[in-house]
Amino acid sequence: MAMPGLATFAGLQACGNDKSQSSGTSAADSTAAMAKTGGRKLGLALVGLGKYSEGQLAPALQETQFCKLAGIVTGTPDKADKWKKKYDIPDANVYDYKTFDRIADNPAIDIVYVVLPNALHPEFVIRAAEAGKHVICEKPMATSAADCQKMLDAFKKTGKKFSIGYRLHFDPFNREMMRLGQQKVYGAVKKIYAQNGQKEGYDTPWRLNKKLAGGGPLPDVGVYCLQGAIYTKGEIPIAVTAKYHPKTDLEKFKEVEEGMDFQLYFADGTIAECRTSYNDKYNLLRGETDQSWFELSPAYAYDGLKGQTKAGKMDFENVNQQARQMDAFADCVLNNKETTVPGEMGMRDVQLLEAIYRAADTGQKVSTKDVRQVLDPTPKAQV
Repeated sequence: MAMPGLATFAGLQACGNDKSQSSGTSAADSTAAMAKTGGRKLGLALVGLGKYSEGQLAPALQETQFCKLAGIVTGTPDKADKWKKKYDIPDANVYDYKTFDRIADNPAIDIVYVVLPNALHPEFVIRAAEAGKHVICEKPMATSAADCQKMLDAFKKTGKKFSIGYRLHFDPFNREMMRLGQQKVYGAVKKIYAQNGQKEGYDTPWRLNKKLAGGGPLPDVGVYCLQGAIYTKGEIPIAVTAKYHPKTDLEKFKEVEEGMDFQLYFADGTIAECRTSYNDKYNLLRGETDQSWFELSPAYAYDGLKGQTKAGKMDFENVNQQARQMDAFADCVLNNKETTVPGEMGMRDVQLLEAIYRAADTGQKVSTKDVRQVLDPTPKAQV
C-alpha cells in the first residue's frame, strides 16, 4: 500500500439480515428502509486500497444486499485509475488523503471503512466521524487505548454509528463456538486453546514497523485468539500472563515480536492458552469441558473453516464473512440499531493487548480489572 508518512496524516441479534447472519433476524426491516430511498444501497468508501481492500472487501461488496462500493480513498493515482475502471466509481467519489474531508459533502457515501495501518486508524476514523459518516474500522482499533478513547469521543459528538471489522462474529462456525461455550451445551468450559500464526514476509512491510503496527503478530493475528477465547467463554479475563518467543530473525523482527505465548485467566479458574506468531503456522480454537470438547481448525481463515465436537462434525456452510459483516453494519445504519461489534469492544481488546505486552515485558501476572466490560450477545441455535 503506497501512502504518505505517518507525520503527513497528522452480536448479531441486534443487527443484520437472514442472508448476512445466522441468528435468524429478518431482512424485512432493511428492505423496507431501502424502499424509502428508492431501493438505494448505502454507499461505502474504502480508505486505503491495500491487500485486504483489494482481495477481500471490494469483492465482498459485490455480494452485499444493503451496501455497495461507492468510493475510494488512496494516495496512489495509478490505483485510483485501476479501481475507477474496475468498479465503475465516478471521479466525484475518489479522494486522496489530503482531500478526504470533502467526503462530508458527498451524499453518495454513507459509510467509511478505514483499512489503513493500525497507527493511522484514529486520525481517519475521527475525520470520517467529523465528516458525518458512519464508520467501520479495521482491527485492531488503534495502537493505544488512549487513541481508542479519542475515537469513541468523536462518535459521542456526532451520533453516527461505529463498528470494528470483526468479521468472525458473522461466521456460522465461530458463532457456534460462542453458542456451545456460552450456553454450556457440553458443560462449563474449563480450558481454551487459541492459536493463530502465519509466516510473515515483506509484502506488507508496515506490519514489521512498530510505530505503524503497534506490535507484531499479537495485535494482528493474535487478536483473533484473544477474541475467540472471550467469545467462547462468554467472559472477560481477570488477569493475563505472557512470554515472548525467541527471535530467530533479528533483522526482520528488529522492532516487533516474532511470536508470543499468553494466558488469559477467568474468574472461575478457566485458563485460555494462547499462541501467536509471524514465523509459524497454526490456526485453532478449542474449548474443553469436564466431559467433552469442541473446536475449529482452521478457525480464523477467510474460508475453509472446519469444526467438530466430541459428538461429530459441525455442518455449516463457509460464507463470505466480510459481506455478512458489512451488510450487518448497513442494516444497523438503515434501522438505527446497535452493532454487536462496537468501538467499545475494540477498545476492550486494545486494553487487553496492552496488558499482555506489560505481562511479557515484566514477567508478571497483570490484572485486567480496568478493562471495558463488553461482551457478545449469546447466539441462538443456527438453522
